[in-house]
Amino acid sequence: MLNNKKVVFEKPWSAKLLDESLDENAIAPGQVLLKKRYSIISTGTELACLSGGESWFALPGTPGYSCAAEVVKIGTGITDFSPGDMVFCYGSHTLYEIMSPEGVFLKVPKEIDLKWIPFVRIASIAATAIRASDIEWGDFTAVTGQGLVGNMAMQLAKLQGAKTIAIDIAEKRLDIAKQCGAELVINASNQDVATEIKRFTGGYMASTLIEATGVPSMNIKAAEWVEQNGEMIFLGSPRGKYETDVTPFLNRTHLAAFNVTLKGAHEWRYPVNRTPFVKHSLERNSELIIELISRKRLTLEPLLTEIASPADCGAMYEKLRNHKDQYMGILFDWNITDRIAKA
Repeated sequence: MLNNKKVVFEKPWSAKLLDESLDENAIAPGQVLLKKRYSIISTGTELACLSGGESWFALPGTPGYSCAAEVVKIGTGITDFSPGDMVFCYGSHTLYEIMSPEGVFLKVPKEIDLKWIPFVRIASIAATAIRASDIEWGDFTAVTGQGLVGNMAMQLAKLQGAKTIAIDIAEKRLDIAKQCGAELVINASNQDVATEIKRFTGGYMASTLIEATGVPSMNIKAAEWVEQNGEMIFLGSPRGKYETDVTPFLNRTHLAAFNVTLKGAHEWRYPVNRTPFVKHSLERNSELIIELISRKRLTLEPLLTEIASPADCGAMYEKLRNHKDQYMGILFDWNITDRIAKA
C-alpha cells in the first residue's frame, strides 16, 4: 500500500492535505500509476470550487487541473508508455493517481523543465480564444484580464501576428504582461481605455477583444472597445450577478455602425482527441503548446509566483483569494516529500 497525499476542499474556504492509503496493485488493464512532480492551481476554477459555488464540484472533494507526473507502473495492455516516462495530463492535486492514459495524456520531451508542464493546460484554455477568433497578422488584439489565462491569450495572439494590448486594474499584472510581450498595457482603474487604444491604433479600436476576466460588468463594458465589424471573444467563465440595461450592449452587435460579432471560447468547444472530422482538439493544442515551450516561444518565468509544498495548500489558496493582485501562478511541488511527511 502506498501512503498517498491529496489536497481536499473539506468545506467552503477550507483546504487541507490529507493522507490516504492507495493500493498500487489495484491498477486495472489499460491503466497507469502516476507519481506527481508538479501541479498548478487554477485560480478561477479552483477558487470557485473552494467557495462552494460550483454546482458540478461537490464538497468535500479533491481539486486538480493540470500536472507533470512520472509513470511508475503500468497495467496490462499499455504499450505507449513505460515506467520512468514523464507525462503531461489533467491530473488532480494528489501525490499518486491511477488513471487511464486517454484524453490529453502526452509524453514530455526531456529538454523541458518539468515545472513548466502544468502551464500547458493554462495555455490550452487560452488557445481556445485564438482558435475561435479571426485574428490575422497585423490585427490589434486587446485582452481584458491579465491573470494566467489572459496573459497566455495575449502571448498566443502575439504569436498569431497581432499587435497586443493588455488591460487590467493591477499594476503588477500589467508589468508582467509587458515582460511577456504586450505592446501596450492599460490600467483600466486610472486610464481611459478607449483613448489609449485609439492612440495606439491610430484612431481605431480593437479588431479582436478577448474577455478573460469572466466579470459580467467587464463583459458589457469591454464591448465599447471593439472596432466596427470586429469581434469579442468570451474566454473567461462568467460568474456573479450583474444588473444593467443591456440594450446598448446588444446594439453593439445589431447596429451596422458597430456590427460586433460575439463568440464563446469555452475550453470544451473542441473534442478532446484528434479526429479526422475536426481540425482542432485539446490534444493537438496541448501538443503544439508543449512544442512552443520546448522552443522557448512562450514566456513563463514571470507567471510563476511561488512553488509551494502541498502541505501549505491552505495558505496558498488564501493568498490567491485575498491577494489576487500579487499572485499569479502557484505550483505544488510534490517532490518535497520530506516536508509532506512531516506535515
